[in-house]
Amino acid sequence: MLILAIDTALDHCAAAVLDTDSAAMRAQDTLPMKRGHAEALMPLLARVMQQSGVGFSDLDRIAVTTGPGSFTGLRVGLSAARGIALAAHKPVVGVTTLSAYAAPVVSEDRASPVISAIDARHDHVYYQVVSGSGEELVAPQVGAIDDVLAAARFGAPHLVGNAAAILAGRWPGNGAAPVAVDTEAGPDITWVAWLGAAADPAHAPARPFYLRAPDVKPPASAPLEPVRTAAS
Repeated sequence: MLILAIDTALDHCAAAVLDTDSAAMRAQDTLPMKRGHAEALMPLLARVMQQSGVGFSDLDRIAVTTGPGSFTGLRVGLSAARGIALAAHKPVVGVTTLSAYAAPVVSEDRASPVISAIDARHDHVYYQVVSGSGEELVAPQVGAIDDVLAAARFGAPHLVGNAAAILAGRWPGNGAAPVAVDTEAGPDITWVAWLGAAADPAHAPARPFYLRAPDVKPPASAPLEPVRTAAS
C-alpha cells in the first residue's frame, strides 16, 4: 500500500510517501516553520511526490494530522489532503498529533507509560497518557500543567511532544523521574504515515480534532449609527 502522509499541525511542514509492502519510505521531507504552511505545503508535496517516483493516482490512501495543533496549520493540511483525495479518488484518514508523537515509543513496547504533550499556552497542554504497549490510560484532553503532573501515579514516564520539556521541568520531586524526554517541534512524519496505513477510514475521519474551542474569533461588529432623517 502506498500512503501519502501530510502534517502541518504544529511547527513544521512535512510530507512523506510510505510503501508498506516494502516497509520503506519512498520519499520524505520536513521543513521547520511556525508560520507559512500554506505557502510551503504544495511545493513540498510536489518535491516529495517527484522523489517518490509515483503519481497521485498510484496512491492507496492519504493520511493527515488532525490536531491538536494550530488552527491555521491544521486547515492547510486538511484542505490539501481532502483535495488530493477527491481529485485522485482515494480515501483519506486522520491521525492525531498526540498518537503520532507516542507511536515510535509505543512501537518499542517498553514498560514505561508514555505522555504526549502539546503546548496549549497559558500554562495548559493538550495531552494523553498511554501504557508502554499503547493502552489508553488518560484520554486526550486539555488541562493545566499541574493537573497533568498527576500522571506521575502511573510510574516513571517517557515524555514526548513539543511540551515534553515543559512537563519535565515541573515534574514533582516526590514522583519517579521521567525515563526520557523527547521534545520535537512536530511528530515524525514516518509515524504519521504508518498510523495512517493502520487506520480504519470509517473510524478515522480527516477533520479537525479540537480539545477546546479555537483561539480564533470573528471581529466584533461596529456599533450601528442611528439613522438620521430630515426631521431629526
